[in-house]
Amino acid sequence: MDTTRVQVLVVGAGLAGTATAMFLADRGIDTLVVERHPGTSLHPKAAGQNPRTMELLRTAGVVDEVLAASPFTGGHNFEIKVATSVHGTVLKRIVAGDETRLWDALSPLPMGMATQVQLEPIMVDRARELGARVRFDTELVSFDQDTLGVTARLVHRPTGTLSQVRADYVVAADGHRSPIREQLGISRHGWGSLSHYAGIVFDTDPERLADVASTLFYLQHPEFTGVFGSTHVRGRHIFAVEYDPARGESISDFTPERCTALIRLGLDDPALELELRTVQAWEMAARVADTFRDGRVFLAGDAAKVTPPTGGLGGNTAIGDGFDLAWKLAAVLRGQAGPGLLDSYDPERRTVAELVVAESLANYVDRMAPQLRSDAVPIPSGYLEVVFGVRQRSEAVLIDDEDPAPVEDPRKPSGRPGFRAPHVPLVLDGVDMSTVDFFGRDWVLLTGTEGGVWHEAAKHVAGRLGIVVRTVGLGPGLTDPEDRLVEAYGIGHGGASLVRPDGVVAWRTDFEVADAAGTLQSVLSRLLDRVPSGAVPAGTAR
Repeated sequence: MDTTRVQVLVVGAGLAGTATAMFLADRGIDTLVVERHPGTSLHPKAAGQNPRTMELLRTAGVVDEVLAASPFTGGHNFEIKVATSVHGTVLKRIVAGDETRLWDALSPLPMGMATQVQLEPIMVDRARELGARVRFDTELVSFDQDTLGVTARLVHRPTGTLSQVRADYVVAADGHRSPIREQLGISRHGWGSLSHYAGIVFDTDPERLADVASTLFYLQHPEFTGVFGSTHVRGRHIFAVEYDPARGESISDFTPERCTALIRLGLDDPALELELRTVQAWEMAARVADTFRDGRVFLAGDAAKVTPPTGGLGGNTAIGDGFDLAWKLAAVLRGQAGPGLLDSYDPERRTVAELVVAESLANYVDRMAPQLRSDAVPIPSGYLEVVFGVRQRSEAVLIDDEDPAPVEDPRKPSGRPGFRAPHVPLVLDGVDMSTVDFFGRDWVLLTGTEGGVWHEAAKHVAGRLGIVVRTVGLGPGLTDPEDRLVEAYGIGHGGASLVRPDGVVAWRTDFEVADAAGTLQSVLSRLLDRVPSGAVPAGTAR
């Protein structure tokens, strides 16, 4: 049996798998994606890309395509309501149109509204353009790992042809049932199964529902609990209805006649003419894997965590998993970092997953299952905090305080290590931009002044370590019209902030030191696992 050699094998071509492959290929990593199905998802499923996700997608050059695929530009016309029916009593407004413009103060990028059906092909195509290989109709049937890599055996499902792949690392993005996770014996914790739904996709006259096309409804109808929303196809909509297997109910109960009757009830339109496209069963659950890594195998997306869709955080988190894995794997595979950098994936992404599941679960109870309200339901951290304000804690961050809080209010960013580097409006050669525009590719050293000892140190250390460290400082060409940068980053006028390729502050100091090059080399060596860990380097803010 012939053996294909790759650096990273990605199993699964959902949001996590396609994102991981795209971001890896963008960094020049030899990547192979295998997917057991003949193509990407045919069901709209997850929709919406928050601005933080759009920042990540921009690094791979697909933001314009995502925005072009979004029916509601920037998400500014989008609304979310809890109601008895589409035209019935509104019990609660979750998002009301232009409220999303609050995010403009947190990111230079708008929200995208592409569905999973649209986004996965965009990322697959881009991954291929960048050099990744993608095999559909191909299933992983077994694998073994050793200290040097992973050997995976694959089958081409239409023909039964067997093949073998030898990879340095494997990313298991194979869904919530994840055969890879099961083979590794990784257990999960959480609330488990919450409910079962029949997901119905139907077509109708586009003009008939034009007035509600930009609204997502959580329906608490006297006769059922459900969800109604539109897709990227004019006149095509999603209608989901809860059923209970414990009461003997099943997906087979949803005959065409019953689906049509339920849709007409929910839409307050007894004469609505419609064509059913699909009826699909799905389980709503809340589970997080106990670890996201086993040796050279990493879990991503639904293989790592399953979250209720209430809040739209699941798909965004899957893309975040892919970006985090990509920059870290690329650094290790290129010899720019030691293998210890990969140890940061589990604690960092599992923290995000726990917060996302808690947030989504609280939303589920609030919007769809008020009967579950109790002290056992986790207290949510807040949507903005979970998207923009999570603190990363691992050996890939040098924390400079003892604050145990997992999040901060991103509207009042501290610039402390572990948090996303704040968005501060700047002007570069007369053009408006953001600090965030500098992040996403390489390490960035940011200071309050142009040039100086920290910039010279960055050039010296980058050359010595064989990495790229971009230097950014205020001066004649780069100005800070709101005079916010120094305070937002907590660096004083002589200090510096070191930002990771993912836009997370890794280290900072608020003063200048005599041996800036030695300090910066010590910092980067620790962060990249280039030397054994030791004391906090001199110059770290206290």
